[in-house]
Amino acid sequence: MASAQTDYYQTLQVSRDADGAALKSAYRKLAMKWHPDRNPGDAEAEARFKAVGEAYECLKDPQKRAAYDRFGHEAFTQGMNGGGGRSGFGGRGGSGDFADIGDIFETIFGSAFGGGGMGGARQQQRRGADLRYDMQVSLEEAFHGKSTEIEIEVSQSCKTCDGSGAAPGTSERICNLCHGHGSVRAKQGVFVVERPCPTCGGRGQVIEDPCGDCRGEGRVDRAQALSVEIPPGVDTGTRIRLSGKGEAGQRGAPSGDLYIFIHVKPHTLFEREGTTLATRIPVTFTTAALGGSVDIPDLDGSTNTVEIPVGIQSGKQLRVRGAGMPVLQGRGRGDLVVEIVVETPTRLSRKQKEILEQFRETETGDECPESRSFFSKLKDAFGT
Repeated sequence: MASAQTDYYQTLQVSRDADGAALKSAYRKLAMKWHPDRNPGDAEAEARFKAVGEAYECLKDPQKRAAYDRFGHEAFTQGMNGGGGRSGFGGRGGSGDFADIGDIFETIFGSAFGGGGMGGARQQQRRGADLRYDMQVSLEEAFHGKSTEIEIEVSQSCKTCDGSGAAPGTSERICNLCHGHGSVRAKQGVFVVERPCPTCGGRGQVIEDPCGDCRGEGRVDRAQALSVEIPPGVDTGTRIRLSGKGEAGQRGAPSGDLYIFIHVKPHTLFEREGTTLATRIPVTFTTAALGGSVDIPDLDGSTNTVEIPVGIQSGKQLRVRGAGMPVLQGRGRGDLVVEIVVETPTRLSRKQKEILEQFRETETGDECPESRSFFSKLKDAFGT
């Protein structure tokens, strides 16, 4: 069993010139080894645990260590320290018992048991929340881009208190409970648990006289007009970020950002896929048979003339290079894809019917090779 008079250096199993780091490492190792929770009902382990704590409590303090190195244990007996006795050493409930048990569990479990000291749990200033604004634009506006102004209601820094939350002429004061650390420690059995301070909410400071306009929040809700630049080529899902235009942070903390999400409205003529524009153009059967051209308006205000080749079939796609949407934050434009739909006339005059009858009488089958091929296959398959 470790004696109360055992040399402290021997108790910690370190040399007399060991530095603070070596002392702490040795203490942690031995304290974990002899901890009562690991050795239930073992009186010798409990005594060793107390001895380790007593030794470390002395040697970690430079002044106490210097006195111990010079006078040994007598440095802490009555008469050597002004009648103070053992001044916090030994005895369950004294500071030497579990003084640094919090350090042990901080090493093992991390910040859940302190996060690196009393100051570690102090809450940082909370940045304001990011906000979202959905904006609808026409395809023409997405093509050209535009400058616009929006108005949103958002929490902003209080002008009366300059965002501090304290009434003008006053200021925050250090919290009396946590003394500015933002956290308090409580002993639960052998554990030392660190929690946010209930008085200041983890800030380390409290407001005694809150601002009347923001009620201590440091921010108020009010309408804000913002200018927004929509670049050419935006598409549905494009996100524009306005830095610092989101919700104001509490008590002077930085503001969040405002994100504008673009939604491009459907167009009457064009469908869009990336930088490609697509449209369906009906043409008469005579134009399809004889060829021709069709004019299609361009979003830039000009006109694209699309040449219809002779004998074009319904569903055929024609591509016009560089007549699509602009490349977002880049150069050039995509393409325009035109799908041809051959329209069969439904209303014919008597003369038109006569002309078509004459045409039918002159048909040989070579005029429509696909039809001729189909009926040929039908005859081969069924013998009719």
